[in-house]
Amino acid sequence: MCITGMGWTTALGDGLDEVWQQLTSGRVGIRESAGDGRPPAALLTDGGPDGEPTGGPTTAPSERQISLAVTTASAALRDAGCPAGDVDTLVLGSSLGPHLDDAAGTSPHTLTSAVADRLGVARSASVSTACSSGADAVLAGAALLTGGEADRCLCGGIDLLTEGKLLGHRALGTLSASGTVRPFDTDRDGTLFGEGAGFLLLETRAAATARGARILGELRGWGASNDGTGPTAPDETGAGAVLAVRRALARAGADARDIAVINAHGTGTRANDTAEAACYGTVFGPKSEAVVFATKPAFGHTLGATGALEAIALLLALRHGSVPPLPHTRTVMPELALPLAADGPREFTGSLGISLTLGFGGFNTCLLLAADGPRPAVGGAA
Repeated sequence: MCITGMGWTTALGDGLDEVWQQLTSGRVGIRESAGDGRPPAALLTDGGPDGEPTGGPTTAPSERQISLAVTTASAALRDAGCPAGDVDTLVLGSSLGPHLDDAAGTSPHTLTSAVADRLGVARSASVSTACSSGADAVLAGAALLTGGEADRCLCGGIDLLTEGKLLGHRALGTLSASGTVRPFDTDRDGTLFGEGAGFLLLETRAAATARGARILGELRGWGASNDGTGPTAPDETGAGAVLAVRRALARAGADARDIAVINAHGTGTRANDTAEAACYGTVFGPKSEAVVFATKPAFGHTLGATGALEAIALLLALRHGSVPPLPHTRTVMPELALPLAADGPREFTGSLGISLTLGFGGFNTCLLLAADGPRPAVGGAA
């Protein structure tokens, strides 16, 4: 499956190159709350002096979500040079969206249908698999293409922070007390949440070639599993994640030794990082040179958007042959034997990478991507 367009909206901005440069320089979008007792978070802003969330304080949560999805999806279509009317299906993932907060009681698919209508895409599907939603939307789009149900799918994830989400996750005790996200650090103490959206346009090779599309990369493999351990905690042996990664490798006809870079879920929580480290140890072994990085220290944990945002970041890493640093990770946990970009950007060689997401409810999803075309010069565009 060819990737011909990408668009994202993050706490660091919405330009692909500009955000990538900020990630590489170690910038973070997490900021302190405005004295209202909320934990730090990576919020989208209007750019005004009061830092109000996108859409302003009086905008209904559902309208905020629809508006952000349309804006970000439109950016991906512009990047692809593809009119919305030529897209067969919109596949949108979210962790229930504003379902708990909006008085209208809208369902995830009602919101997805509204996004498709505003874009002008005739058909839509919604995915809600907790933190794996964005990655599963890409997986679902790929399944539609390989099954001959579509030639072109616009796939993405979105989540905005609402009172319901903040209260629910605070009650789970997963939030960082230090105000930083430190994936795979021996002193990691939890995650922090963020808002964001990301979209990728997937096309069959024939469809992309027919319209003379610029091909950014390929989705070569994908795999999913559910470990069924519990409603929130992952299987700390990493067995479910191992199954997802191996399924992605098998579909791509690749070996673990072919993987040059890994965009980890990297929440900075004790349980998640333990499960991920165990997974990588089983699949890749202690001698692998696959470089691990994560974007949650900068973007926050964007819930249903995270899989789409991390797929975009992985493709940018493959294009540049380097990964951004983890700005707060100081002492890497001994269970993670793979090289980690902890003290600065790190270069790698190779053209294949994976992005792994681990969602509440035991959802594990792995996307295997390949770069397409020559890498830009140092400092060049993605």
